[in-house]
Amino acid sequence: MAGTLDLNLQADLEAINQIPVISSILEVICRTTGMGFAAVARVTEKKWIACAVLDNIQFGLVPGGELQVESTICHEIRQNQEAVIIDHVEKDDNFRNHHTPLMYGFQSYISMPIIRKDGTFFGTLCAIDPNPARLNTPEVINMFKLYADLISFHLQAIEQLAFTEGKLLEEQQTAELREQFIAILGHDLRNPVTAVSNVGQLMMRMPLDDRLKRLAAILQDSSMRMKGLIDNLLDFARGRLGDGITLALKHNEHLEKTLSHVISELHLASPEREINIDFDITGPVFCDGTRIAQLFSNLLSNALVHGEKGAPVHVHASNAGNRFILSVANSGEQIPVAAMERLFQPFSRGEVKPGQQGLGLGLYISSEIAKAHGGTISVISTPEETRFTFQFQA
Repeated sequence: MAGTLDLNLQADLEAINQIPVISSILEVICRTTGMGFAAVARVTEKKWIACAVLDNIQFGLVPGGELQVESTICHEIRQNQEAVIIDHVEKDDNFRNHHTPLMYGFQSYISMPIIRKDGTFFGTLCAIDPNPARLNTPEVINMFKLYADLISFHLQAIEQLAFTEGKLLEEQQTAELREQFIAILGHDLRNPVTAVSNVGQLMMRMPLDDRLKRLAAILQDSSMRMKGLIDNLLDFARGRLGDGITLALKHNEHLEKTLSHVISELHLASPEREINIDFDITGPVFCDGTRIAQLFSNLLSNALVHGEKGAPVHVHASNAGNRFILSVANSGEQIPVAAMERLFQPFSRGEVKPGQQGLGLGLYISSEIAKAHGGTISVISTPEETRFTFQFQA
């Protein structure tokens, strides 16, 4: 008798049919025992459902087919979770007058419970035939136990895979939502930050007393730092949701001037720090100058923040042999090995000290800019010096 299955039972039926060895198991059972019908059944308190079937005696059941659970011996097996084995119904005192063999017309029967790995009852692995068969032997019983356990193992693997895939999908959806939020947030923050920056610039041009000039400088410095954070957020979102970092490549005649401008901006925020400059850029560099400036700003900011306060930061840039090299070095504490392994990953900030700010995106964005140029960023950190080096074929 056929019925409409609820979603859980339909999933159980589909799970059995995902097990690649099921058909082979049923074939081996019939060939070994000489029986004509074998099946894997899902058995609940109210349902008996054929999940997989091998029918050589025209019993009439197909996968998804149902029997009244009370009419089956599997109903009793579900309750006591013990196998039932009958060689010959007419000679078996317990089942000679049982309603199930009388209803379905079989003389031999074997049914082994399938117990999930968490101890719950799934159903049975069973076989029937209208003729007697020699089933109550250690070989046949152990074969059925082995196959029932194998089916249980596969069911657990399928459930774990489905759970893992569900968690992965959930994580992917959460990550995509987070990155969309970051993109929207970064875009919406640009206008107010630009307004704050403009106010700071306007105040700096006005005849103010020393106190207001200091406040205007703080305002401008803070808005510049906020703009850098927003740029990093937007680049991160573009890299994760779009096609990565985009470049506007051209032959930059004034790359040295661009890098000097970055140094001047950052030196305003840290006027007490010494920055030693060694530039040897002898011709135009084919690159995206704005992106190189962004990369350089991230590296130099890191050096100023993490470097030893009383020691200078060393900057070198050259383009000898059509290979552009930019390095930033500072004295200070050595970067721990554990932090080195995730240094260029997003939101990785290592050990954050009091007063240090940032989202941990600067080095990640810099590495993406380097990759977009077909180049690399490497880092060497010793107790004496930490040096970041960016290079690419210009």
